[in-house]
Amino acid sequence: MTWNEFLHFAIYTGCGIVLGVLIQKLLIPVLHKIAARSKWTGDDLIISSVSKWVMAWFVALGIYFGWREVQMDEKYHHWVENGLLIFYIFSVTWILATVFAGLTTIKPKGSDKVPASSSIVGNIIKVIVYCIGFLVILQSLGIQITPILTALGVGGLAVALALQDTLSNLFAGIQLISTKKINPGDYIRLDSGQEGFVEDISWRYTSLRLGTNSLIIVPNAKLSGLIVSNFFYPEQDFTMDVAIGVDYSSDLDKVERVTLEVIRQMQEDREECIPNFDPFIRFQQFGDSSINLKAFIKVKDFTSQYIIRHEFIKRLKKRYDEEQINIPFPVRTIHISKDE
Repeated sequence: MTWNEFLHFAIYTGCGIVLGVLIQKLLIPVLHKIAARSKWTGDDLIISSVSKWVMAWFVALGIYFGWREVQMDEKYHHWVENGLLIFYIFSVTWILATVFAGLTTIKPKGSDKVPASSSIVGNIIKVIVYCIGFLVILQSLGIQITPILTALGVGGLAVALALQDTLSNLFAGIQLISTKKINPGDYIRLDSGQEGFVEDISWRYTSLRLGTNSLIIVPNAKLSGLIVSNFFYPEQDFTMDVAIGVDYSSDLDKVERVTLEVIRQMQEDREECIPNFDPFIRFQQFGDSSINLKAFIKVKDFTSQYIIRHEFIKRLKKRYDEEQINIPFPVRTIHISKDE
């Protein structure tokens, strides 16, 4: 490489670096601000993904044009062109895979709703896009992909036979997602008794997050065969009931009025309650030592019932004491007979 060739190479490379820096520092922030004002969340993801490659694109382009000024065998120039082609195809493939997979998991702007997708969807999309990108690279390099596709078809059959359990979990996970009856963020209870928030549905298992921040790992194939209670489907609102017992001497109309007043006051104070819900109570039975009733309260989701139940019992006990409504202890009458 002569000094003149080196100078041209350095100039082109430097120009590529300068253009990359200018676009990265000036244009990309402007695009981010424009995307932040739009209602669609995908534009933020697209700009964020593209911005990671802008600098590398212009530097590679500068190196390519500078390398063209160097006098050498044409085959070396051909290698550089192929390398640059592979680099650009790979970068575009990475961007497409990241964007398409990310669109399935991003939240709407201004919403706290958990996205209804899971990692299995994103992983499948990435695998498909990367495979297409790989085939495009081979085709661009002049390599025939037909024999490769034939070999993959035959080899895929052998792999499918060897990975029956894994594939059963994979397709069970796809079935769970396609039915949309169980989604990430839902609170579910299995017929075995375990319950928790659906953390993720992956290609092999579904993870449930408990209140103690521990996880329950359930294989997808097993989960698809269980009876599952989903407390977030079709709506997250949950009507809870609290069992109460009052003394037989109590005025039941007064008991009903006081109990409803406590519930309505709590609906105004606690954000976990549904404020426009009309609460009600129902007397259930004559118990051994009390008249039993249930109070029905509507909360925003299944997990909110625990704090509301706690607060309601405290408030109701205090109000019953003020109104002299007695909550009796269990009483049993024992008759003892003596033989003559």
